[in-house]
Amino acid sequence: MRSYQLQFGILVETGKTTNKNSMTGKIINHENKTFTKVDFTDKTLRNREFYECIFVGCIFVNSDLIGNSFEDCTFENCNFSMTKIQGAGFRNASFKDCKIVGIDFSECNKFMFSFSFYNCHLDYSTFFGTRLQETKFDKCSLKETDFSEVDLSSSVFYECDLTGAIFSHSTLEKVDFRTAINYSIDPEFNKLKKAKFSGFNLEGLLYKHHLDIYYNN
Repeated sequence: MRSYQLQFGILVETGKTTNKNSMTGKIINHENKTFTKVDFTDKTLRNREFYECIFVGCIFVNSDLIGNSFEDCTFENCNFSMTKIQGAGFRNASFKDCKIVGIDFSECNKFMFSFSFYNCHLDYSTFFGTRLQETKFDKCSLKETDFSEVDLSSSVFYECDLTGAIFSHSTLEKVDFRTAINYSIDPEFNKLKKAKFSGFNLEGLLYKHHLDIYYNN
C-alpha cells in the first residue's frame, strides 16, 4: 500500500519529492488512494482533487483545505476541528467516527455538497443557509450546531443529540426526528409538514409555552 507525507505543505508519496506542477497551481488528481494517519495539522493543502479516496485516522486540525474537492470519499476516525474549508467541495462524502467541531460548512462549494455522517461529533459547527436534503445523521452529537435557514427535507436524525442546536426558518419537511433527543424546534418559525416525531419527545416542539407534560403508563 502506498503511503504519503507532507513536504512544504504538499502531499506526496513517501520516497518522492515535490514536483513543479504541485508548486505552480496545476490541479493534482488523487484517485482510489488510501491515506492512513497523515497529520495535516496547521498545514495548507492546495490544488487537489480526490476521487474515491479513503482517509483513515488523519488529522486536519486547523489545516487549510480551501478550494480542494473530495468526491465519493470516505473519512474514518479523522479530526477536522477548526479546519478551513472555504470553497472546498464534498460530493457524496461519508464521515464515520470523526470529530468535526467548529466547522463552517456554509462556506463550502455549493455545487459539491452532499454528505452522510455516522457516529460523528459535529458540535458548534454551522450549516447556515445550505441545502442538505436527504442527509443522514446517524448517532451523531450536534450540540449547538446551526441549521438556520437550512433545507433539510427528508433528512434523518437517527439517535442524535441536538442539545442547543439552532433551527430557525429551516425547511424540516419529512425530516425524521423520531429517535433524536434534546431538540428545541419552534413550529412557528420552521416548515414542518410531514416531519416525524416521537410522542415521547413532543416537549421539544412546545418548549416556549412552558407546559408541564406528563406521560401515563
